[in-house]
Amino acid sequence: MTGRSVPEWEGATPDAAIPPRVKLRIWEHHEGRCYLTGRKIMPGDPYDFDHITALCNGGRHAESNLAPVLREAHKAKTADDRAMKAKVDRVRKKHLGLTPPSRMPGSKNSKIKRKINGQTVDRLTGEPIGGYRRG
Repeated sequence: MTGRSVPEWEGATPDAAIPPRVKLRIWEHHEGRCYLTGRKIMPGDPYDFDHITALCNGGRHAESNLAPVLREAHKAKTADDRAMKAKVDRVRKKHLGLTPPSRMPGSKNSKIKRKINGQTVDRLTGEPIGGYRRG
């Protein structure tokens, strides 16, 4: 026995509604405080129940991963979570080779390069492309 008389609630799906009895247990566990700011949530304050570890970052839709949070702090945390997930996805795509390399003119990935004297040459063959001005 784990010492807990009530089993932990876990949503059947990631968007399953949190039952009122579970919300009450979460509220009491956090003593009615916003877990991000530490401020006591007063009657009339807009608040939500947020995933401590976001679902998109591998968190569970379970009672132990939920906490009350003031709405303004929740908006800021959600924006940070989404930005972090987007960054992770970009890096993963790059490392897996799913993102084509940059074709910025003059970069090492471009087909041409400009020499110090101003001449433009084909990077593969070394042949001059077009004319160039002499100083």
